[in-house]
Amino acid sequence: MARRIVVVGSINMDLVTQAPRFPQPGETLLGDGFITVPGGKGANQAVAAARLGAEVALVGALGRDAFGEQLHAGLREEGVDLAHVHRLDDQASGTASITVAGGENQIVVVPAANAGVMPTHIEAAREVVARADVVLVQMEIPLEAIEATLRLGKRVGVPVILNPAPARPLPAEWLALARYVTPNQHELAVLLGADPTEDFRALMRRAPGAVVLTRGGEGAWYREQGNEPAHQPSFDVAVVDSTGAGDTFNAALAAFLHEGLPQAVRKACAAAALAVTRLGAQPGMPHRQELDAFLVR
Repeated sequence: MARRIVVVGSINMDLVTQAPRFPQPGETLLGDGFITVPGGKGANQAVAAARLGAEVALVGALGRDAFGEQLHAGLREEGVDLAHVHRLDDQASGTASITVAGGENQIVVVPAANAGVMPTHIEAAREVVARADVVLVQMEIPLEAIEATLRLGKRVGVPVILNPAPARPLPAEWLALARYVTPNQHELAVLLGADPTEDFRALMRRAPGAVVLTRGGEGAWYREQGNEPAHQPSFDVAVVDSTGAGDTFNAALAAFLHEGLPQAVRKACAAAALAVTRLGAQPGMPHRQELDAFLVR
């Protein structure tokens, strides 16, 4: 049966510029191309999970502007349940201005409607959360909505994966409510109030719960509480655009968590590897058949 995943998070329109390199402060460069691509960490993870075969419901907010109409239609076409995506009359839809150069990216996010996701919206989704196998939440929405998601998951007995990006310090109590926390090394240091140059395995041991740590081209490390960190190597691919790779990783982790953490992390690394071979966050996200074929190869 398809896994039931609820994603609580942001919905943005990504404004993507391709450039030969990143400009210096005050410098104007001629770009190589420009596209608008549906994005936002919540929407990205919802689309990625749906393409991997999960039944997905999204909790979030959009404005009633042109971007909002496009984003709503695109998510509906991907098969995402939008019953709990609220339309706000007094806010524009969120945007992310992304410059891509040499396979890396720089991003400026304007939350707009995403800042209007409230604990009342989370509580209104209680029934769909209670029926879920996994809940995914990120940090492009207000902190009170993140806390409400973690506490609701705990109350109804559904595991919550917290993807702490963009990272902000969080109370240890909140981190303990998450079944898994999925940072990179910098994000984990911010969460713990630690030195980001400290050995990442030591940081993982200090976390109050289970951690799945992404390490870019090195792959991922994972640790259940009480165990030593284990390593999943990355897959060798030609990188075109890393935008959305982390969202694809988190979606795959949620979609395959029932197979056990080592297998879920392996499939998450493979899905993220496929995602970086294409331009744009959602356009690069693989379907289940592509992932299966890639793992066979």
